[in-house]
Amino acid sequence: MVSVYAIFDEIKKEVYVGLTNNLERRLSEHKRGQSGYTKKYRNPIIFHTEEFENYQLARKREKYLKSGIGKEYLKEQLKTAGFV
Repeated sequence: MVSVYAIFDEIKKEVYVGLTNNLERRLSEHKRGQSGYTKKYRNPIIFHTEEFENYQLARKREKYLKSGIGKEYLKEQLKTAGFV
């Protein structure tokens, strides 16, 4: 299984979308600052995940979530979760 996920930094007010085959490991890497883009985040909070059977489907969804309409969808998810 491949996970597509979105994390949010409450201080920077930024969202990061990524994909991985091991979500726990990847989130640990984010929190330890081992991810180039997200090492500036103090406490990344995962607020959205989706599971896919293969990399190709996951990558397609990741690209969508990084698009304009995908970002709007994630903003709604943040509001629903009470982060903004």
